[in-house]
Amino acid sequence: MKIKHFIAAAATIPFMMNAQQVMTPEIMWTLNRLGVQSVSPDHQSLIYKISKTDLKTEKSNSETFWLDLSGKANKLDLGKKSLIQWDKNGIYALENKQIFLSKDSGKTWTEFYSIGYVDNIVISPDGKKVAFSKAVHIEDLLGKDKYKDLPKTTAQIYTDLNHRHWDAFNEGSYNHVFTVNISESVDKAKDLLEGKAYDSPQKPFGGAEDFVWSPDSSQLLYVSKKKSGAEYAQSTNTDIYCYDLASGVTKNITEGMMGYDVNPKFSPDGKFLLWNSMERDGFEADKNDIMIMDWKAMKSENLTKAWDESVTGDVSWSADAKSIYFTSAFRGTKQLFSVDVKNKTVKQITKGDFDINEIVLENKGKLWVTKTDINHNADLFEVDSKGVLKQITDINKDNYSKLVQGRSELKMVKTTDGKEMGVWFHYPPNFDPNKKYPTLVYCQGGPQSGLTQFFSTRWNFALMAANGYIVVAPNRRGMPGWGVKWNEAISGDWGGQPIKDYLSATDFAKTLPYVDGNRVAAVGASYGGYSVFMLAGVHENRFKTFIAHDGLFDMKSWYGTTEELWFANWDLGGNYWQKPTPKAYSDFNPSNFVDKWNRPIMVIQGGIDFRVPYEQGQEAFQAAKLKGLKTKFLYFPNENHWVLHPQNGLVWQREFFEWLKETL
Repeated sequence: MKIKHFIAAAATIPFMMNAQQVMTPEIMWTLNRLGVQSVSPDHQSLIYKISKTDLKTEKSNSETFWLDLSGKANKLDLGKKSLIQWDKNGIYALENKQIFLSKDSGKTWTEFYSIGYVDNIVISPDGKKVAFSKAVHIEDLLGKDKYKDLPKTTAQIYTDLNHRHWDAFNEGSYNHVFTVNISESVDKAKDLLEGKAYDSPQKPFGGAEDFVWSPDSSQLLYVSKKKSGAEYAQSTNTDIYCYDLASGVTKNITEGMMGYDVNPKFSPDGKFLLWNSMERDGFEADKNDIMIMDWKAMKSENLTKAWDESVTGDVSWSADAKSIYFTSAFRGTKQLFSVDVKNKTVKQITKGDFDINEIVLENKGKLWVTKTDINHNADLFEVDSKGVLKQITDINKDNYSKLVQGRSELKMVKTTDGKEMGVWFHYPPNFDPNKKYPTLVYCQGGPQSGLTQFFSTRWNFALMAANGYIVVAPNRRGMPGWGVKWNEAISGDWGGQPIKDYLSATDFAKTLPYVDGNRVAAVGASYGGYSVFMLAGVHENRFKTFIAHDGLFDMKSWYGTTEELWFANWDLGGNYWQKPTPKAYSDFNPSNFVDKWNRPIMVIQGGIDFRVPYEQGQEAFQAAKLKGLKTKFLYFPNENHWVLHPQNGLVWQREFFEWLKETL
């Protein structure tokens, strides 16, 4: 007998289980969300925001609070001001085109500097200079820019690659960093990348973390990949540059370091600079290490070189500059670590079935961090030196009190090559081991992103479990947190051992008495979507139905249409015309196995996803339909590789569960 599902097209009446609700898409999307805005320079207090999504308007409503170390929070009315930073000079905030400064904890404000419409403002430590970024027109790539007499033309003219990235076409403008003395008007600001077709902050996600002032305010450090066109599209060689305001000279302080070099942060005493670094050009999921540089001697060293993991999360200095705290994927979770600057010893601080995400502040040996698990969105927690956690905020207390939640368990499963693989099992609320449950095998994207205790508004394991499913989430080859070798093993082997790992997890799950082995689905996005397409051709009747979101279907056509070619070159082993041709285009190409597709398949695709373009989803849907399979194509014209609009998110969830109800 099929389990009933409670996500309907007009889900207005909450389902009650033991007089409590279970998670629904509407509840999930309207949970309060916490964001730390700024921390006081003495680490005695912070300002944070609680936001909530209005599903009708798709806008976020928010309130701002002042929180001290005692845990007491008071509402803070900033009016229309948005915080910029908080340092020894006071609190800086922006309203319209004007920067304001408060020296009395936000009680009164004075005009500081008229900045205009710019992005990512950072004020110097001495309070006398401002750095900011803004888009600068460098190239005439639009027809209307090249031909001024044709203002209505929609033509776009390109002679090189990197003509589109993530979800936007290059229209000839680039992010540039500027500096200006507050004694001068903003039109006197110095463009540090003047005339160059380079970006800083980096597109598509870089922000104010991409540039930082030196402690004496005499230099500005910024992150940039000073490449363009095809060279840009095939390289990850991002460097940190130091611009000296007095001399006007720019120096590449990471010259010769060929991978990503990002996230520069000075120590509290100003003696050292840290940054995240990857060694190999083109390998975007290379081991991520913490580098430090003696700022006076300009000598650097790798603090985590000997550590057999990759730093995948937040990084922060200790107050005494003797240690560096960081978060990283570890054994299916994300934990808090420290590394000793002097002896390079890495220490794990926290342990448990949760994720430590943002490192907010340190005070007298105690840290404030944000923590999540699959049932709970981010809240602030205090962590002592022994890793004991104490909850500080509880922004969804009332919401959670009405929900009955499931539990999670990490099981170790033997793979086909004799390895031990961690596999998360997420169980429905009020789980009964004497019953049999339909099961979802979740395929993670990345492919080298951590499968941990995250809380997502799309792949939300609590929501899946609340609908009566057991979720099986394998930490297959390519996952960080299980050693560098395990993480790197997926490159060049997408359709090999990682797919066997999914099958091993599936076969193990089917041996459990509470798993209905006849009702198992494979679901996933990105590389997870690729995995679903691949599994559909090799599963040998293990699965009853499939759901793939933004999955790679045909590797040859994907190579010809994706934008970040460094990723394709590294992970696939190169292009499809080289000899010998990589297995990615033959043995590991899902489109080559369509003849073996024999189960219903739902395909989801974003219209402005340039990482995995629209045609990949269209090809898969068309193939399934022409084979006579039950299929569905869910298309979002205004979504990229993710689903960011709340109402689109609700449609995604409703269609997801409707498909499972029909086919599983």
